[in-house]
Amino acid sequence: MAYEAVHRFARISPQKARLMADLIRGKHADEALEILKYQPQRGARMLEKVLKSALANAEDRRAPNLKNLMVTDVRVDGGPMFRRMRPKARGMSAILKKRTSHIRVALD
Repeated sequence: MAYEAVHRFARISPQKARLMADLIRGKHADEALEILKYQPQRGARMLEKVLKSALANAEDRRAPNLKNLMVTDVRVDGGPMFRRMRPKARGMSAILKKRTSHIRVALD
């Protein structure tokens, strides 16, 4: 049975968060927490929170063995973008896209 946790509308671009997701995919949950703990990136903090939430969901549903849980699925999908205008030369403007992510972690 898979235990999931989701962080929707995370204020980080999916490209930056996927770098951290690739580090923990296929690892044991305890090992994945240790890996993320020592990464300096902001995306690591977000993934760490989602992973802890998935572990808490497994504990709440009385998973038989919490020590053997593996990170089976880590997905970082793009969310909606905030669009802002920035002034440019000659009275023109450029659109800034402030990207968001949907982070999903599944344990099994």
